[in-house]
Amino acid sequence: MRVIATAGHVDHGKSTLVTALTGTDPDRWDEEKVRGLTIDLGFASTRLPSGAEISFVDVPGHGRFVTNMLAGVSAVDACLFVVAATDGWKAQSEEHFRILELLGISRGLVALTKVGGLDEELCQFAALKVHEHLEGSFLAGAEMVFVDVLANIGVDELRSALDRLVAATPAAADRGRPRLWVDRSFAVRGAGTVVTGTLIDGPLSLNDKIALEPSNRTVRVRSLETHHRSLQKAEPGRRLAVNLAGISHHEVLRGHVLVRPEQWHRTRVIDASLHVLASVEQPLTARGAFAVYIGSGDFPARLRIIGGSRAINPGHDGAVRLWLRGQVPLPLLPGDHYVLRELGRSQTVGGGTVLDVDPIVSLLRATPDTSRERIVRERGWIEADKLERLTGQRSAPTIGRIVMTPTMLKAIRQEIVDAARAGAEAGADLASLSAIHRIVLAEGVPGVTIVNGRLTKVQQRSGSLSPEASRMLALLDAHPWAPPVTPITDRAALRELERQHLAVQIGELWFSTTAIDAAVAVVSDLLDTLREGFSVAAARVALGTTRKYVLPLLAYLDASGVTRRKGDLRIAGPRMARSRQRP
Repeated sequence: MRVIATAGHVDHGKSTLVTALTGTDPDRWDEEKVRGLTIDLGFASTRLPSGAEISFVDVPGHGRFVTNMLAGVSAVDACLFVVAATDGWKAQSEEHFRILELLGISRGLVALTKVGGLDEELCQFAALKVHEHLEGSFLAGAEMVFVDVLANIGVDELRSALDRLVAATPAAADRGRPRLWVDRSFAVRGAGTVVTGTLIDGPLSLNDKIALEPSNRTVRVRSLETHHRSLQKAEPGRRLAVNLAGISHHEVLRGHVLVRPEQWHRTRVIDASLHVLASVEQPLTARGAFAVYIGSGDFPARLRIIGGSRAINPGHDGAVRLWLRGQVPLPLLPGDHYVLRELGRSQTVGGGTVLDVDPIVSLLRATPDTSRERIVRERGWIEADKLERLTGQRSAPTIGRIVMTPTMLKAIRQEIVDAARAGAEAGADLASLSAIHRIVLAEGVPGVTIVNGRLTKVQQRSGSLSPEASRMLALLDAHPWAPPVTPITDRAALRELERQHLAVQIGELWFSTTAIDAAVAVVSDLLDTLREGFSVAAARVALGTTRKYVLPLLAYLDASGVTRRKGDLRIAGPRMARSRQRP
């Protein structure tokens, strides 16, 4: 399935072409039929000679309805650009064409309509003038078909050309992150709320629970339909009608979007590239009232230019920060295309792509792009799950659940070593470390250990332990959370390990400090997952041991301030709580 948008000036025959190709009049409203003028989006489908199926989004061509046009072309695969040979290139031909370019549409074909009353020379002259306007654009060299529906000229040739266009147009990408921008919402008797849109980025299935943004309402997919056919599962790239349970159609507006909320970062502020159209009469500045058209919605916005410039000249590129208002926050990703209009003059002034959905650097210092490396570099470190929500791409963690630059990892490890060294023999308080230092420490830092909640330098084992102590340490390390009962004859070796901060006595049991450190890391992970606290049973499963060993271990962590009892659960103790509060 491919979705194709019509585009072009009013009364150049877009809706007539769609009707001839599909047998469906895309003009849905009585007012449209009376006036002979497309006002809102229209939809139709057909099967081409090859068997390929396509959906049409028919958009209004009148300048007063360009906002409706923008709502329909954000998620299409290609365009059918329509110019009447009798009128030539007009105002909305230019605006529609520039909008398609700004939205990143890269494939299409041209229908030169109303050729029935013209001789060959006039038709060729009209075609030449259209090619001049398309020169250097994505439609330069695109196939052009001469058509006149009333005279029965070129309709079959147009179908064949559409077949070639579809064959050359890649299928929509499946990123496993479904998103459907709503362009219509209505009620069907006996079914309830139905919304329509073009599904992108991932599949939707029957009974999926999804969120309607920006209201963050959870809804259920009751049924799926594409062009009057029911589906169990819809792949990206389809025009889709979704019957929703759990919400009234009055609560769903054009510009709302269906997503899986855990996959998306919802934003009110974006950094974006901006190309200012050459047709704009004066440089673009932050002054003025703007609207951002993204997805199927339009959102009032405040604009600032990034990098210290006060203006972007017509025909030039820059970067801007946009504060979205209205129906926000929105689930956006780097690479999403948008169009910018100046509201005072009702003029399309430019557009571009989203570069950053969570900008943190000041306007003067920001250098936005779509790379994951920049996001990590600006923050120093970031959780892998959050990085995926900000970029749409998965990155392997550098350490634990964290992605960070090698330089940052090296620096943090050195800071941990320096802190342990500065604590001298007594050691540094573990609570003095930030959360990221604690995460790195949990993975192990050569030369550093934790004893009784304090950070200390590890004594060099080589040549400093007796053979008996070395043997005992190896035995404890081999069974970290189920250490063997040690006979009284081994007590001298154990005391030697205790003096070297390599073992700890808890009741009748001895644990290596390596095992204690590892238990702290496991407990930290449990508290991240079980926010209300964890039980003895949960700790036993996580450590892979029995109550005989887990009870003294937890008692030791309680006494060290790492954990604290709250009824039958353990929660973060004062030392861990303070360290977890630090960024």
